[in-house]
Amino acid sequence: KEDWSKRSFLDIGCGMGRNSYWPLSYGASYCYAIDADINSIKSARQTLKKYSNAKVEMLSVYDIKFKNKFDYVFSLGVLHHLEYPDLAIKKMVLAAKSGGSVMIWVYGFENNEWIVSFFNPIREKIFSKLPISLTHHLSLYPAIFLFTFLKIHQPKIEYYKLIKKFSFKHLRSIIFDQMLPKIANYWTKQEVKTILQNAGLVKVRLKHVNGISWAAIGEKP
Repeated sequence: KEDWSKRSFLDIGCGMGRNSYWPLSYGASYCYAIDADINSIKSARQTLKKYSNAKVEMLSVYDIKFKNKFDYVFSLGVLHHLEYPDLAIKKMVLAAKSGGSVMIWVYGFENNEWIVSFFNPIREKIFSKLPISLTHHLSLYPAIFLFTFLKIHQPKIEYYKLIKKFSFKHLRSIIFDQMLPKIANYWTKQEVKTILQNAGLVKVRLKHVNGISWAAIGEKP
């Protein structure tokens, strides 16, 4: 918590604003949260309304103009859905102060090979092109399969141990979320490290989160 006190930050792809809420509650000095979706912006403004030092705007990461402004720049669960993630990272690095940090959380390839080889092609060619209501209906069937499978088997991967405890409704919402995007990249540890280093970050550190994703942080020289 003390890392955020009196620090400014930029939240890329803020969604409903939950990832900005916590740093603000820890005493961050200034928040600038952006998203490209109008409904997300409305939700984020509601979530952060009690913080006068929070600004929420509808803006694409590709269009940010900041240079050397923020102590922290982060994007959680967004970059792997972008067409030009390398450009997005470079924009984030430009926005960070010298000595500031850039942080990301992205899907990992490790332990998700079956998704990349089997589920991804179906999602890209079929699910992502269907009406949302139909996609939501179709999410019922893989949800039933996964819910049943997890009840019968004892998974070894931490993520599946975690979602084994979830309700069926929660599990279905996760699957539905996976079925929607047109782009979903799954990166290896080295790929994540390389994308940050190529953007000019140093002291890059990575953590394998629940065995299926990567959290990474780097410092701007």
